[in-house]
Amino acid sequence: MRINKYLALHNFSTRRGADELIQKGLVFINGKKAKLGDQVEETDKIELKGNKNEISKSYVYYAYNKPIGTVTHSPMEEEKGILDNIKGKNLPNDVFPIGRLDKASHGLIILTNDGRITDKLLNPKYVHEKEYVVKTLNKLRTSFKEKMESGVNIEDYITKKCSVKIVDDSAFKITLTEGKKHQIRRMCSALFQEVADLKRIRIMNIKLGAVKDNTVRKIEGKELETFLNLVLNQN
Repeated sequence: MRINKYLALHNFSTRRGADELIQKGLVFINGKKAKLGDQVEETDKIELKGNKNEISKSYVYYAYNKPIGTVTHSPMEEEKGILDNIKGKNLPNDVFPIGRLDKASHGLIILTNDGRITDKLLNPKYVHEKEYVVKTLNKLRTSFKEKMESGVNIEDYITKKCSVKIVDDSAFKITLTEGKKHQIRRMCSALFQEVADLKRIRIMNIKLGAVKDNTVRKIEGKELETFLNLVLNQN
């Protein structure tokens, strides 16, 4: 992306302000003075003259497929957490998982060292989509889709409207914009359906795709640019 857009996305300056800094010769890309219109990647080192600190600390982003049985955060004795799983996978030591996915569920977790996006992804005041594939032990009732989409009472809380696509008699896809604890399992239980398998396949524009259990793929290029635009520009 262009250097001025990069600086704006990283909350350092407006695009116009970034152009002024570049014209004054204050912005450097990998040690070289930046020019208007220069293209940069997330892995480039961007510095401001007179400031020893990097504007970006070479942020990285990964799509990780959490296996069933792995704990997202703070594993107890005998439990294995995501950070235990990714040791030896040649990832930066400072990456961490954003958000949670319960022990019995599997699928997409975003790993990053970018603390700026944590609140933007987890704070309920920001709305973003998460998509799951759910299999049930019993056959879905004919009214299941309508009732799920209109909101379900889970212990004195009515869930927000969501989108449900029936896959077959005992499987469906659901897209939520909120994330209460064990929400999908509780919604299903309230409608007399028991979850057999729950897998998250998308967070905003980031799709799990063909990533295998306990492996990662790097989020980069246009996919990353779109993701950062969506996350960092939320108000």
